[in-house]
Amino acid sequence: MSLIDVFAWIVLIVLAATAVAVFVALGMMPGHIARKRGHPWPEAVTVGSWATLICGFVFWPLVLIWAYVDAPERREAPK
Repeated sequence: MSLIDVFAWIVLIVLAATAVAVFVALGMMPGHIARKRGHPWPEAVTVGSWATLICGFVFWPLVLIWAYVDAPERREAPK
């Protein structure tokens, strides 16, 4: 193996580690935001984030928006 082959392997390992780190960060981000903002269902946001990332990423932006949406307070019916 030449020096260029070793350098190529190092670059490949760094790229793979970066891809895994980005995937994990994206999976954790909506749940962390929901907990920080006091969302009423932070566990559901976390599960939705991981599920959409694993199953194709299509609805992940919706889960991120859901993490920022506050649930309205329930109002008492007039007596």
